[in-house]
Amino acid sequence: MALKVAIVGATGNVGRELLNIMDERDFPADQVFAVASRRSVGREVSYGDKTLKCQALDDFDFSQVDVVLMSAGGGLSKEWAPKIAAKGAIVIDNSSAWRMDPDVPLVVPEVNGEDVLEYEKKRIIANPNCSTAQLVMALKPLHDAASIKRVVVSTYQSVSGSGKAGMDELWNQTKGIFVNDQPEPEEYPRQIAFNAIPMIGSFREDGFTDEEAKMWNETHKMIDPEIKLTVTCVRVPVFVSHSETVNIEFNNPITPEEAREALRNFDGVQVIDNPEEDQYITPVEAAGEWATFVSRIRVDNTVENGLALWVVSDNLRKGAALNTVQIAEELIKRGVLKPESVNA
Repeated sequence: MALKVAIVGATGNVGRELLNIMDERDFPADQVFAVASRRSVGREVSYGDKTLKCQALDDFDFSQVDVVLMSAGGGLSKEWAPKIAAKGAIVIDNSSAWRMDPDVPLVVPEVNGEDVLEYEKKRIIANPNCSTAQLVMALKPLHDAASIKRVVVSTYQSVSGSGKAGMDELWNQTKGIFVNDQPEPEEYPRQIAFNAIPMIGSFREDGFTDEEAKMWNETHKMIDPEIKLTVTCVRVPVFVSHSETVNIEFNNPITPEEAREALRNFDGVQVIDNPEEDQYITPVEAAGEWATFVSRIRVDNTVENGLALWVVSDNLRKGAALNTVQIAEELIKRGVLKPESVNA
């Protein structure tokens, strides 16, 4: 008998992508339950060739499932993840609610998969911020190769990171501009169509945003707290896939060729980098793919032992749904989740 899985937030962008990825990867689920808010009860979502009807979060019996893949926002996660865990299920949460909790592992399986074994303290495992997930995929093999001293990151984040509302706003503004009937911004503080907004999240007292702080805090937790990291996060008029420019200063020498080799040998990373043939990745090409792509690996001559690179990944996949499913797969691989029984 295979595992029993509940998807909380099944009607959202990430929830639907979770179901798609579980089907694509033949996740060993005997039963899959779609769970959402009461207003979504009865709504149908697709899971492979099946159709699932949403059940209400308030009424669902979580003792009947082994693992819960949760993408319902930080507030709901703070309230519900401990309740669900108390019923015996392991919660893999996609919100920011638990990422920096010292008793909750924050995991990208290729980077720190062994940390899933720390789930027992609260029976909750956190999925990192979408922009952090792809960043650490690029940084980890390079840190192992030459020890990273400092990183400067600028992100170019797609509107799907804001959910359906962000995607709708870009679509409606773009159409409106062409017919001289542009709607006012609602989801974003400025026009997003044909624009770039250098602010994601909320401003902190130090002038950075909480989105930027997430990236350095989460990188420190998963890789190394000694890495110095500064970030600027920008929302751009792209529907799917986040991009990042990454400038790295290393403690030890490393050439672009050595960096390419380290990245190519790291699970989940694909190097598309041949300037002579104009080979590099763009957000459109990364959309729908599983990998984190790295391009334009070159020497940064402004610092000793410096490299610059371009990192792109589908934020709904590796940044959210794919990584969540991979965490569940890691639990199976390490013998925590066992298909023959309910609750680990």
